Amino acid sequence: MNKHFRLFAVVTLGLWAGIGAAQGAEQDVTVPKPFEMIRSAAETTLDDWIWLRRPIVVFADNAADPRFVQQMALLTERLDALEERDVVVITDTDPAARTAVRQKLRPRGFALTIIAKDGTIIARKPSPWSVREITRSIDKQPLRQQEVRERRDALR
Repeated sequence: MNKHFRLFAVVTLGLWAGIGAAQGAEQDVTVPKPFEMIRSAAETTLDDWIWLRRPIVVFADNAADPRFVQQMALLTERLDALEERDVVVITDTDPAARTAVRQKLRPRGFALTIIAKDGTIIARKPSPWSVREITRSIDKQPLRQQEVRERRDALR
């Protein structure tokens, strides 16, 4: 009986030591942060996204602007459709900050600007747009059509 107890104790201690080592290993591993799709213009520039993502820039003179609030609600309802199209949403609600994005696009009041991966402006809108309207304008672009073809061919 004593022999079995010792064997049980050794196995149990071994298991606990393995679990402890695994937990310690988990703490040492650096887990990449998930991509933050909505960013402030104070944290980024348009050049940061050339050939990587399609910026959608939402401007307002302050965050309480009803058009800004409506546009952000429309965008956040369908982030999956935007992610599928490699979109990054950039917001700027502080004209006094004079961010690089604001200086480059020079909006007046509320503005929605959709930019292609190559940096060209696809559309500028003075009122909120639905994700459906935004994705349609993106999907008309030659680079987006090429991406769709390549993904379709990769699935074959």
